[in-house]
Amino acid sequence: MRSIKTIQAAKTGYIALSAALTGVGLMLILKPQLSIALTGAIVGALMIAFGIIKLIGYFSKDLYRLAFQFDLAFGILLIALGVLLLVKPVGAMSMLCVIMGIEIVADGLFKVQTAVDARRFGLSTWWLIFVLAVITGAAGIAVAVHPSESALTLTSLTGAALMTEGLMNLCVGLCAVKIVSHQRMD
Repeated sequence: MRSIKTIQAAKTGYIALSAALTGVGLMLILKPQLSIALTGAIVGALMIAFGIIKLIGYFSKDLYRLAFQFDLAFGILLIALGVLLLVKPVGAMSMLCVIMGIEIVADGLFKVQTAVDARRFGLSTWWLIFVLAVITGAAGIAVAVHPSESALTLTSLTGAALMTEGLMNLCVGLCAVKIVSHQRMD
């Protein structure tokens, strides 16, 4: 038998950080005038934490292996981007929108594949993952292609993209991570 503590920690962390990401996105929409340094520090710390949780999830081997199947590379990428934001928040923020937009589009595309796989597994919520993945991808594209907008507009747009990313990941964490106490070793 396998211990379920690692997968439980990954699922709990994934859900908590997805909710936090949604909250940060909402905060950026409501208060786009926050300082660049503060925004960079918050987003950077959140990216590092999410990257660590994604790595834990990838190595935890949940039953369906849907939610964390692409998270080895994504976890490392998020940690690297988070460190960059913490070390040089003002310099990194000028490129953050393009980088975040591309990362959000990629995550949305990977979650489309997760939704297709979830449908194949017979999960009834596959369509919700799919719809949120498409919306998240569209929000990521909007952020990546509009880096010349005003700072307030771009901050609000980034907030909307982060909020959809958080909602999508929250849905995946709740719907696609299955914990079974009697799961056997591979």
